[in-house]
Amino acid sequence: YGGAPGGPAFPGQTQDPLYGYFAAVAGQDGQIDADELQRCLTQSGIAGGYKPFNLETCRLMVSMLDRDMSGTMGFNEFKELWAVLNGWRQHFTSFDSDRSGTVDPQELQKALTTMGFRLSPQAVNSIAKRYSTNGKITFDDYIACCVKLRALTGVF
Repeated sequence: YGGAPGGPAFPGQTQDPLYGYFAAVAGQDGQIDADELQRCLTQSGIAGGYKPFNLETCRLMVSMLDRDMSGTMGFNEFKELWAVLNGWRQHFTSFDSDRSGTVDPQELQKALTTMGFRLSPQAVNSIAKRYSTNGKITFDDYIACCVKLRALTGVF
C-alpha cells in the first residue's frame, strides 16, 4: 500500500500527528519560541471554541518547559505541553458548568482543589482577582494560572 503522499521530508522523522503543527512553525533549528508557539496552537485548534492564547500565556508555557533556558522548546517539550494543555482544557470544560467559556471564582476553587492544590480561600480569591475580568476567568487566563501554579509549587 505504501506511505501517504506528503510524508516526512527527512528520514527517521517522527510520524507523530503533532509534528505537522510543530514543523509548520519551527525554524531550521527545530525549536519554537513563544511567537511560533502562539501560531502553532492557534493553527492546531487546541483552544477549541475559546479564543486563541495571547502571547504572554505562550511565553509562560515556553518557560514552563524551557529546561535549557534557551527561550525555545523542541518537539519533545511541545508534545509534553500538548498533553498538559489537553488535560487542563478537559479540566476547564468540566468546571465551566454553564458553558460560558469562563469559570467563576467558585468554579476555579473546585478546579484547583481537584488538581491537588490546597489553597486558602484568601489565596484563591487573590488568584481569581489576578486572572479574572469582571469576575470571570477565560480559558487563556486559566491556562496562565495553571502554568504559574505549576511553576510555584511543582504540583502537576
